Amino acid sequence: MSQHPDATLIRRGYEAFGKGDMDTLGSLMTADVIHHVPGNNPLSGHHKGREAVLGLYRRLAEETNGTMAVDLHSVLVDGRGHAISLHTFRGDRGDRGMEIQHGFFFTIVGGKISDIDECTQDIDEEDVFWS
Repeated sequence: MSQHPDATLIRRGYEAFGKGDMDTLGSLMTADVIHHVPGNNPLSGHHKGREAVLGLYRRLAEETNGTMAVDLHSVLVDGRGHAISLHTFRGDRGDRGMEIQHGFFFTIVGGKISDIDECTQDIDEEDVFWS
């Protein structure tokens, strides 16, 4: 079965993220990309612009001392510039560990990611982990 170009784009992003390849990951985003992080913790909010979004991803790695891993389960597309990814996040921070399900809703413009809306299985758990 062939894969829709939007699904390929999202899978390429996950692959680059997993390798820590921020150059490739950045090339898949528009300059004005926004990543919306839910909750009430130091990482929550609207990270605006490619450098801010990549900075968020670097911070995730730093905060977890490199223990963070993301396992992609599926990518769904509508063929009109939207995609949804479902993945499991795992990481350790200090004496706490977290394994949690995430769903990201992507908007794609001109073959690049322009908006990422993050959803989580448990906002309260995220807040405790990242605070």
